[in-house]
Amino acid sequence: MKKCIGILGGMGPEATLLMFNKIIRNTAAEKDQDHLEIIIHNNTRVPDRTQGILYGGESPLPEIVRSALLLQNAGADLIVMPCITAHYFYDDVSGQIDIPFLNTINETVDHIKTLDQAIDNIGLLATTGTIKSRLFQTALSQQGINTILPPVDQQEALVMEAIYGKQGIKAQGKSTYTNSRLRQVGQNLIQNGAKAILTGCTEIAIAVGQADFKCPVIDPMDVLAHSAIKHAFQ
Repeated sequence: MKKCIGILGGMGPEATLLMFNKIIRNTAAEKDQDHLEIIIHNNTRVPDRTQGILYGGESPLPEIVRSALLLQNAGADLIVMPCITAHYFYDDVSGQIDIPFLNTINETVDHIKTLDQAIDNIGLLATTGTIKSRLFQTALSQQGINTILPPVDQQEALVMEAIYGKQGIKAQGKSTYTNSRLRQVGQNLIQNGAKAILTGCTEIAIAVGQADFKCPVIDPMDVLAHSAIKHAFQ
């Protein structure tokens, strides 16, 4: 029997929509009934994750837990959370629910290990909150993979601006403005030795992808969508 997927969303709405779309498009289906049952909670009450992690802002944890419990009580058999930065709170959330909660970080690292091309240096495009919490760096280093990060000035002026700025992805969606800034940072990572680019923030994966770089681009949202589908059909 197919399992019901709960999408713990709202961080941000575009990321939530992207995950829903990826699950639909990657499900082998010939008719409506072949698709998976999906419950989405687009919880826009969740405070900003980077502010909460780094700058003493309101903790996102209570609202994330509320969403997880809401999805569980609504009938979800497993949960996915498109927001990468929010995985800082993964252990605290998973300890309060009784259904599987897929960890995007672990799923992505497991996927990288299966690639035909061995990758020893990977460039990370992500929010400052994700970078400083070392979510990916720790998991990748345990597999012998080095993480190359943008210089601090590029991280704030280009990456964070492309996500949070007035013309950024959260405000305006994908645009030439956001794409050009993130491509610039990605090319710099490649010049500094990155053999692949990891789009470690869902909004970043909206703005840039494989077509923008000659090296492999690893999108955790693709990985998570495929993993969710696999678990739902088990």
